[in-house]
Amino acid sequence: MEAYLSEIFASANQIGAQIIARIPYLLLGLLVIILFLFIAGSVQSLVEKLLKKAGRRDNVALVFGRLARWSTVIAGFLLGLMVVLPGFSPAELLASLGIASVAIGFAFKDILQNFLAGMLLLLTAPIEEGDQIVVSGHEGTIENIYTRATYLRTYDGRLVLIPNTKLFTNPITINTAADRRRQDFDVGIGYGDDMDGAKKQILEAIQSVPDVLEEPAPEVLATELADSSVVLRARWWVKPQRSNVVRVQDKVITAIKTRLDKEGVDMPYPTQVMLFHDQTEATDGDRSRQREGWPKGSGTVPEPRPVGSVKADTKANGNGQSEKQNAGASNGRVKMPVA
Repeated sequence: MEAYLSEIFASANQIGAQIIARIPYLLLGLLVIILFLFIAGSVQSLVEKLLKKAGRRDNVALVFGRLARWSTVIAGFLLGLMVVLPGFSPAELLASLGIASVAIGFAFKDILQNFLAGMLLLLTAPIEEGDQIVVSGHEGTIENIYTRATYLRTYDGRLVLIPNTKLFTNPITINTAADRRRQDFDVGIGYGDDMDGAKKQILEAIQSVPDVLEEPAPEVLATELADSSVVLRARWWVKPQRSNVVRVQDKVITAIKTRLDKEGVDMPYPTQVMLFHDQTEATDGDRSRQREGWPKGSGTVPEPRPVGSVKADTKANGNGQSEKQNAGASNGRVKMPVA
């Protein structure tokens, strides 16, 4: 029993001696970690200053400054471990993770994808803070671009957080990418109106709006002969900001409507004309001439008959058709009388 206890005490003394012998290394390693913590703040400030001096945006400088800081902290922690444990190396740490690192990678796959997409967005800068964009059904102004998500403020005041992978993989419409933006608006005028005169009046109305850009010049083009109107498309250029686009469009449409009303140019409602060719009334027109929906006849043109005689023939026939109507039906055309 005494031999067993003496062996335990001997082992404890040996461990204690080893710990005491390692205390200087432990203190040195702790000092290295603390030193790198102080250095990390200076490294972050230096990286941010260099990036801002290089013309990078503030959020880009902030993100890369933080990356530099944490990289410095991790490097100091690993170096401290190497001082405390001389046999330790970072390669052994990575090897010891093994399958666990693969599992962690799958677990944080989306986060890592958003992080990498955010880094690429910040580096390549296809979009910037203040840009007005349309992406995945959302439209608004970019407030901030972070490594995980981009903050988009919609025009009705709501905040949308869009994962950076969506911005990097989906099509984006950047409305403010250029310094000007074209607008257009269709105006329908009557078929009886002077087209050239209407174009001139619309063009003058557009040019009277002060916020319409002079270059490229506004223009009015005929685009369609519609059912009830001749469609003229007015086109003009403005500054691309959303508030300016909406405000100028309101002024232009108001100016066009006011000018056309003043000049007496018709802006017809959609109408539909229905032609009934019963050819029983004398007022139906000259049947020897071609009319809308009814071709010109090649033979002898019969005289129009009064409605009363058509009614008499209808009753005499007994089946709702007169003899002459039956003859018309045999030629592939049925003329129905109007009572």
